[in-house]
Amino acid sequence: MKTSVKKGNLTKDSIWMKEPEIHDFPAAQDYLELLFEPDKARKMVEKLKAADTITKKSKDILRASKLPLLPETNIHVKENLKKVEKNKKLSPILLVRGENELIIADGYHRLCCSYYLTEDLEVPCRLV
Repeated sequence: MKTSVKKGNLTKDSIWMKEPEIHDFPAAQDYLELLFEPDKARKMVEKLKAADTITKKSKDILRASKLPLLPETNIHVKENLKKVEKNKKLSPILLVRGENELIIADGYHRLCCSYYLTEDLEVPCRLV
């Protein structure tokens, strides 16, 4: 599937919400509890909730995370691309600085989606 979104018309504000959705934080905590003790994961999520939303380029976030770019055919990436085509905005991604790589606590599929739209687009995120 090749996305039919017109890349020239894309702006950060046309595809991204200004603030994360409330359900993103419990999802981030569930993931972080796989990497850290539950209490430490909870504290990280509290910091994410309090952090300002900043922007970073999708290509830089992907490189820093050391994760592979998921294929456009991935069901969740495809769903996010369809959302953008329907002018529905994506929630900012939640990031935690790890020892040697960036941890995408929530939003990996949204990040891959934005990379397919344009790798240079600024992605709203919370980073702690």
